[in-house]
Amino acid sequence: MTTRHLYLARHGAADAFGDLTDLGRRQMGLLGRRLADLPIDAVWHSPLPRAAASADELGRHLRDAPVAEAAELIDHVPYVPRPAETPPSWAGFFDGYDEAEAASGHRLAEALIGRFAQPPGTAGTHEVLLTHAYQIAWLVRHALDAPPARWLGLNSANAALTVIDYRAGLPPTLVMFNDMSHLPAGLRWTGFPDGMRP
Repeated sequence: MTTRHLYLARHGAADAFGDLTDLGRRQMGLLGRRLADLPIDAVWHSPLPRAAASADELGRHLRDAPVAEAAELIDHVPYVPRPAETPPSWAGFFDGYDEAEAASGHRLAEALIGRFAQPPGTAGTHEVLLTHAYQIAWLVRHALDAPPARWLGLNSANAALTVIDYRAGLPPTLVMFNDMSHLPAGLRWTGFPDGMRP
């Protein structure tokens, strides 16, 4: 049975302007070394500079795997929950999202699912997606067949690895989520909410 292996990672640590930092480059280099022995077919990245720079850094370790931009990986809110679905701690976060903006974000989230969260054709694939925390949360939520609002609270640290496998006729398999074993202690948990760090 052929498998589509998706290796999801949030971009490396970035500064307040959205540019990859030296720490973020180190994180991506370590992730690249972790993935270097896998038969990676492609590296896809968000159009944003921090993700594009992360892809360049990662790509140095991946045996000529092509690196390309994918618009569906852009950072955005994938689903604005209704008030009854919104945890109290998130209530203010969605202030100001009008219906048109929410619908546009949800269409983009569904395009992400349509392009990447599907079984392979006749041959298996190994693809890296360098994206953002919300997009990883959306893909994990989809893989688990959870309600749309459950993307909330699925946080990913910078350069953490999440793996989802897709096979025809079977539900997706979440192989791992937010794994940072390739990072030394000083490079872990960046980009993760302070109050939620172990």
